[in-house]
Amino acid sequence: MTASADALKRQAALRVLDYVHDGMVIGLGSGTTAEICAAEVGRRVRQGLRVVGVPSSQKTARVAREAGLPLSALNDHRRLDLTFDGADEIDLRTFSLIKGRGGSLLCEKLVATASNLQIIIADGSKLVTTLGERMPVPVEVVKFGWRRTAEALERLGGSPALRERDGQPFVSDEGHYILDTRFGPIEDAERLATALKLLVGVVEHGLFLSLAQCIIVAGSDGVQVYERPTR
Repeated sequence: MTASADALKRQAALRVLDYVHDGMVIGLGSGTTAEICAAEVGRRVRQGLRVVGVPSSQKTARVAREAGLPLSALNDHRRLDLTFDGADEIDLRTFSLIKGRGGSLLCEKLVATASNLQIIIADGSKLVTTLGERMPVPVEVVKFGWRRTAEALERLGGSPALRERDGQPFVSDEGHYILDTRFGPIEDAERLATALKLLVGVVEHGLFLSLAQCIIVAGSDGVQVYERPTR
């Protein structure tokens, strides 16, 4: 992350604190943006704020503990007051996202669906006209028979690539592989999301649709807050 990108994400993260109040149970997303926000909330906790965080990854949990933010498990709460997280691509027209570059998309989605409010924090580089313009869709799959699952993704029109780290397959916190699958610009994200979930071997995918209610974007013109209209 460049110094300028880090500064922009920090500006957006600070705006999240406007939504955080005493007594809340807060979902903690994953990735650099969520880690910045977790550290900021931890700083407020040290100043007297009383909240509990539910982390969506082992790395976020470490960052939160180091910041002094008390943690709990998702199973201990029926609902979360809010969740903050980052995104890899954002379509502001539909409030749809691609997430999962950090490798925690399954737990991120579980936390998001349990939250009364999901806030996405990003810099302006994450905005796109159509999902899939620049980023692949991460697809979390079971290890067993993953090549067959990759072939099924190809039949859907995707180009899957097994994610690796240090020359070895990347393994998620939940013990799965991730196939970063390029589809190009996605004309019908809802249809693709449904098709992905129907594939045997797919655990979860990185299309986050109808989950974000608030998107905070920091750019050269400052911080902009977008709220999804209620129906």
